[in-house]
Amino acid sequence: MRKRRFTDAQTQQAMIDWTTPGHIKAQVQRAWDRGQILSAHFTGEPLFPMRLALRKPKRHALAERFDEVRAWIRLLDEGSRAHRGHGYDIQWTEFTHRQLGRNRVPEGLVIPTQDDALQLIGKRRSMARFDALAALTMRRLPELRERIARKPLQLLDDDNAWPRIIDVVAWMHANPHPGIYVRQLSLPGIDTKFIEAHRTVITALLDALNPAIDAPTANSKRSFEQRFGFRSKPVLARFRCLDPNATLGGLTDITAPIAELAQHPPPGRSVFITENDINGLAFPPVEDALVIFGLGYGVDALAELTWLAARRIVYWGDIDTHGFVMLDRLRAAFPHAESLLMDRATLLAHRDQWVEEDVPHKGPLTRLTGEELTLYEALVADEFGQRVRLEQERIAFDALDLWLRSNAATEPGLDSTMRTR
Repeated sequence: MRKRRFTDAQTQQAMIDWTTPGHIKAQVQRAWDRGQILSAHFTGEPLFPMRLALRKPKRHALAERFDEVRAWIRLLDEGSRAHRGHGYDIQWTEFTHRQLGRNRVPEGLVIPTQDDALQLIGKRRSMARFDALAALTMRRLPELRERIARKPLQLLDDDNAWPRIIDVVAWMHANPHPGIYVRQLSLPGIDTKFIEAHRTVITALLDALNPAIDAPTANSKRSFEQRFGFRSKPVLARFRCLDPNATLGGLTDITAPIAELAQHPPPGRSVFITENDINGLAFPPVEDALVIFGLGYGVDALAELTWLAARRIVYWGDIDTHGFVMLDRLRAAFPHAESLLMDRATLLAHRDQWVEEDVPHKGPLTRLTGEELTLYEALVADEFGQRVRLEQERIAFDALDLWLRSNAATEPGLDSTMRTR
């Protein structure tokens, strides 16, 4: 019977279920990509000889597909260390077939040494670079040994920047809570943009050096500067004095750091807070009142203004889920805060101004009034339509005037009224 001859392409297709040199290289590459080879090299953990998975022909295929099996064996053998001088060794076994006679077939695969693995995947230079960076790190910060063992590829991922990253981490480790701006950090080749670009890995290394250092919770919003004791850009609040007879030396539109504003309360027994800048600028005159605007989610910073606790607070936000989130957060510091034009009637009266909220908030809010909570839950449930949102700047300004005239009564205990002029 004439034996069938195969082209290379046919042989490759026939052997798709059997391990090829390409599969072997991919196995070693995966060990590198997981950091397994680098970690074992760094810690001295024995990894070689490394056994590899071998998918081989079933026993019946040895006779039924003899030509294909023989081509597969030849392909595997030609890619082995015996022929190429590096790479994998084949472990053989012999079998005897009554028709085919005695034959030798692969039984297992082994990478004998680390150098064989590195040559096979072309990583000898990468290993040499890792050695240099790891040695530098151990000289400067030997406490990072465990971190490098767990995340060895980090050194190569940040190859060119790693020595400067270590400079920053070493300085910050030696100077906790320096009380300066990051801009004032004077290290060769390092500027603010460098630290900003590598903030994540710098933070991870500092956490490895001192796991207890002001570790953030899952909901923490603390910045890099706050965590590590640098001075941070101050949060600014912009406000307008709404009463011409109660200004700051004639100034009516003022922007000031929250920390300074906390120490120097402006006049105004009633305080309006609105997210939108134009609403803040267009807000009508109100006796003995001021309006703070443009903070958005920075509304949390108002907690520093402890003098607000003794004033009437009225918050005007969007009628959407995030508007109610900000109202809820404001009430964490000031439970007596009211809402303005954030009700069902206002929403329904402006149906032609509705837009869609991009990513609605779905979580529970615990500081809303009964009516506010009912409206918030209706928005979450898409009771009015999909992701309905009414932005405050789309509300007719007449509605604000009407609200101010209807809500001119003073909070109990306050001396002045809140009347529009």
